[in-house]
Amino acid sequence: MSELANDIGKLKINGDAPASTPSNGGGRRGYNPTIEKELFGEPDDPKFQSSGINFDNYDDIPVEATGDNVPEPITTFTAPPLEELLLENIQLARFTKPTPVQKYSVPIVAAGRDLMACAQTGSGKTGGFLFPILSQSFINGPSAVPEATTQFSRRKAYPTALVLAPTRELVSQIYDEAKKFTYRSWVRPCVVYGGADIGSQLRDMERGCDLLVATPGRLNDMLERGRVSLRNIKYLVLDEADRMLDMGFEPQIRNIVQGCDMPDVQERQTLMFSATFPADIQMLARDFLKDYIFLSVGKVGSTSENITQKVLYVEDEDKRSLLLDILSADENGLTLIFVETKRLADALSDFLINQNFPATSIHGDRTQSERERALEYFRSGKAPILVATAVAARGLDIPNVTHVINYDLPSDIDDYVHRIGRTGRAGNTGVATAFFNRGNKNVVKDLVEILSEANQECPSFLNDIARESSYGRGGGGRGGRGGRNNNTRDFRRQPGYNPNQSFGGYSSGGYGGSSFGGSSGYGNSRSSGGAFSSYQSSGYGNQSSASSNWW
Repeated sequence: MSELANDIGKLKINGDAPASTPSNGGGRRGYNPTIEKELFGEPDDPKFQSSGINFDNYDDIPVEATGDNVPEPITTFTAPPLEELLLENIQLARFTKPTPVQKYSVPIVAAGRDLMACAQTGSGKTGGFLFPILSQSFINGPSAVPEATTQFSRRKAYPTALVLAPTRELVSQIYDEAKKFTYRSWVRPCVVYGGADIGSQLRDMERGCDLLVATPGRLNDMLERGRVSLRNIKYLVLDEADRMLDMGFEPQIRNIVQGCDMPDVQERQTLMFSATFPADIQMLARDFLKDYIFLSVGKVGSTSENITQKVLYVEDEDKRSLLLDILSADENGLTLIFVETKRLADALSDFLINQNFPATSIHGDRTQSERERALEYFRSGKAPILVATAVAARGLDIPNVTHVINYDLPSDIDDYVHRIGRTGRAGNTGVATAFFNRGNKNVVKDLVEILSEANQECPSFLNDIARESSYGRGGGGRGGRGGRNNNTRDFRRQPGYNPNQSFGGYSSGGYGGSSFGGSSGYGNSRSSGGAFSSYQSSGYGNQSSASSNWW
């Protein structure tokens, strides 16, 4: 992080803010041309185009909001409900009108309500929680910090807002957006994640930390060190909540939310955002939310009609040849290629470079600096082809991705949805190509359904293989989750919903491998007699008689 970026948080509306410069800043308080250019760029800079948002294409997207006394949505960015300084920063970021999720989230948070929001990738989810939280923070001012009694306690951070997300790439993106919208305010954002030097992150927080963006594992580490207190938290955000649970982060999340000094659910506002929220995840979310509003934007758990989907039949040994043909026909834009293994990511990237296609790769074994450099090369167009494993499949905000290629199809259809959501973002168009063969027949039914939902052409071979795979089987789709339709509606409106039914922990079941403690180091998974019990398999997993210690 540059010293310039660090200095952003030190600029205040009053006090130590530099004098305004009317000739360049229009008389805006705290105007700093150098920082402003770093944050917002020049008007024609493609790196600062709000992910190429085409706001007018949002107007026809359907929105469903359920719950008691849902506030009326806003139609424009105005004050009120938004604070004036935030409006200026939104204008600097070239956001012209709120997206559907923002239209609802702003008044919902302003009304003090909790929110569970299902919205497609590229729908403005980050602004959906940053805008209302920062607006309310600017209006209410900072919270009192306990008087330091020792030198150690003076080094403890007391954030008022916490955003949890599953990957370092996603928290870094959220932090970058937070820097824009906290410009010239008293709110100082910080980011912490694994894989980077914890010492530098701690020193950064010592300079002030009002909004903390974190991965669950690194935040737990800092909590154990006594360097962060959550007692002042007014706003808790879980972004990509379903993926955090899929990745086995439930023990860490429960420790953060329920095992430390964070105010309880009645004393804070909690917002959960994700592109999918199957019913079993919604049941768990109930532990963190109170009297919440469920917001469903567009075809949640599905794909955008702005994405042209193509499915090509190709055997594994022919994939490289077909890929070269496709890339040769692509003249402009950025191409994101997904593969299943780290080894293949590097091998395919090297192959493309040897074929005179500038490419780079990103996967979990890369160091943080290597990942950041690869993403920068990709964003800037120095290497307009990025080969990635699933680490880059969720949440990455990369403008101008015109083509997503699933060189290897994932085994879970939700991963397919999130992968192709890297293109066609925010009302723009994109192309998604999938390489398919009989090795992918486990997702064929869901793939046919996805294509149908998005009004896409379905190749005849897909229908044929789908019919073959259904012989001798009962109704299908998505393993233990009971079909895709559960992803799109408020589960409280499902027949048979019992608000008093008890649900404790989370069994991985259809998610592929982690149960409770798993890799987290916080507990073990079978008959450990811990503080809360998971429900037994019955469609959710195959774990039985399991309970777990989560602290």
